[in-house]
Amino acid sequence: MDISSQKKNDLLEQMLKLGISEADLIENFILGSGSGGQKINKTSSCVYLKHIPTGIEVKCQKDRSREMNRFFARRLLCDRVGSLIEGIQTKREREIEKIRQQKKRRTRRSKEKMLDDKKIVAKKKENRKPVTE
Repeated sequence: MDISSQKKNDLLEQMLKLGISEADLIENFILGSGSGGQKINKTSSCVYLKHIPTGIEVKCQKDRSREMNRFFARRLLCDRVGSLIEGIQTKREREIEKIRQQKKRRTRRSKEKMLDDKKIVAKKKENRKPVTE
């Protein structure tokens, strides 16, 4: 699978807009790991990028192809630099925060309030039952 020239141009424009130049990047290729079999463990297709001015480091191994990983790593770096500059959360950061909130333990006060609300609803339902004599 190849990257379209339109996507490459969009990435270059985004990098220019954020002030990221190729001279500011340190790029290394390291051995991959994980699923993919022997091929992934023998080739250096994992891309490591470091943006020198901000100190942001990115590792990417989404694909088996080194060229695709280079593209994805640069895109990820642009997202992180953009979130640092603009203070806007990236999509991934929002997902992580959502999961963190879901896993967070409820406070005692909120738990009591939730239980009180449930009791009120239970009473309403109890009152709806037909009267038996």
